[in-house]
Amino acid sequence: MTHASDTSETTDTSDTHMSDGNGLQGPGSTSRAGSPNGHVRLSTDGLPAWLDPVVRAAEIVEPTQLSRFLPPESGAGRQSAVLVLFGEGTRGPELLLMERSGSLRSHAGQPSFPGGSLDPEDGDPLTDGPLRAALREAEEETGLDPRGVQLFGVLPKLFIPVSDFVVTPVLGWWRSPSPVGVVDPAETARVFTVPVSDLTDPDNRATTVHPRGHQGPAFLVESALVWGFTAGVIDRILHFAGWERPWDRTRQVPLDWSA
Repeated sequence: MTHASDTSETTDTSDTHMSDGNGLQGPGSTSRAGSPNGHVRLSTDGLPAWLDPVVRAAEIVEPTQLSRFLPPESGAGRQSAVLVLFGEGTRGPELLLMERSGSLRSHAGQPSFPGGSLDPEDGDPLTDGPLRAALREAEEETGLDPRGVQLFGVLPKLFIPVSDFVVTPVLGWWRSPSPVGVVDPAETARVFTVPVSDLTDPDNRATTVHPRGHQGPAFLVESALVWGFTAGVIDRILHFAGWERPWDRTRQVPLDWSA
């Protein structure tokens, strides 16, 4: 498996692009909280009201509002997907994240969404391939039961020029939570959830400065520094959903590794 964060995490949010999810079944279509091997569609039926701003944001956000980089018109690029999974915990809405193993050669110990490259069996990357890939990768990496997940939207595709990844962020509601944890310690150090209230807390926000000079949003939550691609997606969701709170963008956190 090739994980999208293997290279894309080195880029700040100005180096990503969200484009249309053309060909995917739209919100409101009939859905089952499906298996990665079955037919997977999007549905907004029965979602909690607090997810309404995220649904609206996914429907109206324009690519140029998110980045100056566009996926190649030729369709080239390494197609991949991540699962942006919202659940409801003891402290309210939360997101599922995982932390990469400290033994990995690339971005050891870095938090990310579950996800990775599309496999041929996932199907067409222009239709439901990214949906199936996001669920499959989440199951492989965290043990998540995909039958308990309702997919309700996709953000526009992200293009990471430095790595040639075209990433589809797939939005999901954890309708029926299942146990999750580390499946392969060689790839994943831990699996955890982060309350949205912690992500919106100005005290937990900062700007990372990469050794190469890239800057981007970051979150200091759950004893982890969430930065790069993952932080960029979270930052845009908070902004366009209207959940963002004013925070000190001059507060900088250096990244003490080189790539």
